[in-house]
Amino acid sequence: MTGAIEVVRAGALTTVQDAGRIGWAHLGVPRAGALDAPSRRLANRLAGNPADAALLETTATGCAVRPDRPVVAVVGGAPCRVTVDGRPVAWGTAVHVPAGAVLDAGPAVQGLRSYLAFGGGLLPEPVLGSRSADLLSGLGPAPLRDGDVLPLGHGASRPAAPDAVPWPGAPAELVLPVRLGPRHTWFTGQALRTLTTATYRVSPHSNRIGLRTEGPALTRAHEGELPSEGMVLGAIQVPPDGRPVVFLNDHPTTGGYPVVGVVDETALAGAAQAVPGTRVRFVSEG
Repeated sequence: MTGAIEVVRAGALTTVQDAGRIGWAHLGVPRAGALDAPSRRLANRLAGNPADAALLETTATGCAVRPDRPVVAVVGGAPCRVTVDGRPVAWGTAVHVPAGAVLDAGPAVQGLRSYLAFGGGLLPEPVLGSRSADLLSGLGPAPLRDGDVLPLGHGASRPAAPDAVPWPGAPAELVLPVRLGPRHTWFTGQALRTLTTATYRVSPHSNRIGLRTEGPALTRAHEGELPSEGMVLGAIQVPPDGRPVVFLNDHPTTGGYPVVGVVDETALAGAAQAVPGTRVRFVSEG
């Protein structure tokens, strides 16, 4: 049974995301996709969907939606208060939402981004093989606004047997393993020691493009700028102010500021849930 969901409260920033638009960087197309991949996969599994099904990613304030058919829904990722027509229901597990009822995922009480998965998945028109919104390029569905309607795929209307699983908590301290390079020689030896020994904090200017940091500046050993070169997920680019920026899913595919190191993709889920002010430590992997 197909259907649709209406956006009742869009929240600060709610987007449709899936596993991302992988394989198009050579054409200048960013990856996009859910920032917290483990939460995306788990929410979809509990909703009875493939791991790469499209769902909603909220930011800080949550969102509220109304399905036009009965649907199984899961709210996971950042913990929040969840209600159906004002009645509290469980966070982090599958719940039944009747046709016409309002599912409300409230503001995050820990972490930053919650994920709303629906049985059957969301079915906006795919672009280059993905239904993900990309804030940098503008590809995919636009960030949601009140009154938007999204098509909903075929899925069960009742939750399956309970599936108790642990959800990762939001980090009190974000520890990011770093492999130096390719442009670490553009920085002084003291700067490299600072990177891996100092404590930084997540800047409120962070977004889906990059996790910006506040802390000691990294001093360059070379002046000038590089010609633009390819950028990868997890690249730590250092702009002129010297504060490291960790590139996330909507990052540009090229850039001219030097990349001092790269954080492995598997360590980036915590960055999706790190609220402004969270301590950040970069740990050398050699």
